[in-house]
Amino acid sequence: MKHEQLWKNQAALLRRYSISATTAAGSGHPTSCLSCADIAAVLFDKYFTYSLSNPMNANNDRFILSKGHAAPLLYSVFAMAGAYPPSLLNSLRKIDSPLEGHPTPHFKYADAATGSLGQGLSIASGLALISKLEKRKNTIFTLLGDGELAEGQVWEAAQFASYHKLNNLVAILDINRLGQSGKTMLGHHCQKYADRFKAFGFETILIDGHDYKKIDRALENAVHNKGTKPIAIIAETLKGKGVSFAEDKEGWHGKAFNEQEMKKAFKELPVDESLDLHFKFKVPVKEETISPRPYADADIKKSFHRDKEYSLREVFGESLALLGKANPDMYALDGDVKNSTFTEDFYKTIPDRFIECFIAEQNMVSVAVGLSRLGKIPFVATFGAFLSRAADQVRMARISDANINFIGTHTGVSIGEDGPSQMALEDIAVFGAFPQSIILQPADAFSVTKLLPLMLQEKGIHYMRIFRPKAKPIYRDTETFTIGGSKILIQGEEDALTVAATGITVAEAIKAAEILKQEDILITVVDCYSVKPVDKPTLINCLQKCSSPLLITVEDHFLHGGLGDLAASAVAGTANQVIKMAVKNISHSGNKDQLLQRAGIDAAAIVTKVKELIPAHV
Repeated sequence: MKHEQLWKNQAALLRRYSISATTAAGSGHPTSCLSCADIAAVLFDKYFTYSLSNPMNANNDRFILSKGHAAPLLYSVFAMAGAYPPSLLNSLRKIDSPLEGHPTPHFKYADAATGSLGQGLSIASGLALISKLEKRKNTIFTLLGDGELAEGQVWEAAQFASYHKLNNLVAILDINRLGQSGKTMLGHHCQKYADRFKAFGFETILIDGHDYKKIDRALENAVHNKGTKPIAIIAETLKGKGVSFAEDKEGWHGKAFNEQEMKKAFKELPVDESLDLHFKFKVPVKEETISPRPYADADIKKSFHRDKEYSLREVFGESLALLGKANPDMYALDGDVKNSTFTEDFYKTIPDRFIECFIAEQNMVSVAVGLSRLGKIPFVATFGAFLSRAADQVRMARISDANINFIGTHTGVSIGEDGPSQMALEDIAVFGAFPQSIILQPADAFSVTKLLPLMLQEKGIHYMRIFRPKAKPIYRDTETFTIGGSKILIQGEEDALTVAATGITVAEAIKAAEILKQEDILITVVDCYSVKPVDKPTLINCLQKCSSPLLITVEDHFLHGGLGDLAASAVAGTANQVIKMAVKNISHSGNKDQLLQRAGIDAAAIVTKVKELIPAHV
């Protein structure tokens, strides 16, 4: 009874804080906070182990608020734990406040940015998997709303968690019946949620989410889980619980109370101020700060014969495995394509740091966010086209300030006979849109071995684009590469214009230069292996040396959002003209040469374009 009285008052205070914060902000989601306040009171008062002075203690329990719109509740919890004065809560959603509308890294106690629904269970699974592999004793909690259970990613994550036997993972489902615009799909049919999670391999516990004894018993069983399955606590709750005019009523989602409504609500939420309502988190037994190890170089020098063709994917796989052996924080994540991306080399070499995510790319990306939070360096590899279905997850990873390396293979029309459904042609646009993202595109086997280690030396969102066909070497092992750099492959004193190519079109540009030279037309050819940031100084310098201020960009990517646009931005304002040669239409099945020709990005097309632009030489 003593505990229940304390929890009741703590929950009332959480509700008050959530209401006052959103009222001060004039916006927010107070009723979404009220439904789960009782669960939060029991969890954080009795079961949460956390070093408040060190959020990066590797032995902390972790809490992912998947229903990120309930952020005021999370902020209130840490205020009640003594992380900062409760007065800070009234800065919610202000421009200079760490308390944003949904959690972001500006709030140092948040392990990931949330708010795009359906991603929390995946992130928590990534955290739980690393804790399990490292044999830690902590528990990973995530709180989901029932509205987001309609998201397919939740079920991708559920099967991932059960497959990997994450018995240190506790998913708490706040089944409050009401979504944003109406009732949720299953309402209060909690047994149906239980059946679904059970079918996906979870142990399930159904409770009244406002009954402190039942909440306590459920958390006790979950935290001391002796089985091999993750736990799902399905809690039937009421949205707006504790405030009569909003409780279990539609029309209150995302609506802050006005001052009069807040005063009325507070009368219904009495708090016994004689009680000590602070959350006193248990302190981890061991202090161990997460500290990523310094990058270690690896000897991935390889010999390539000039007259032989090599698969860049195979070279990537071999190089990744060598880097992984030298860097114990590296992990490879696969979407059931390891024998095509050749991450199978990593799997064979370092199986304990290879994570099979199967064909569930959205979950795979969010799992990588969890790994990144714990100081790991995930390499997420699949076909470039399939990464586009996880664009939102990559977006949220960037907001989370995650450190993730993406590898997209089978890019462009050059993949050939598999046809347009497998062709990544918008991937540069997707990854290039994110601030400070880095995009690298090797043109041959040598450049793969040189560029891959660079991804470890910079933190953030990185993307390497690898084409499918085999290619002859362009470079020698003595060449050096840098992020933001490029290579001038052909340049003379009397060049007419500059052609900037990347990836598979580099070889086409070289062929075109050789053909044009026979007709006394000289061009500069640049390999923009660093697509973003593009090498602005080199491009401008090349243009200044040419007789015509013309820059032709050639790429196996759709017309907009690729190298052409990035190069155009780089040389803007310099009186130069950029002509983009890229894929303009949906492609077709065929062989590589046919498809490059049909797209107008092969050597012959470059020759034609150059002649069109320099009629005086024809």
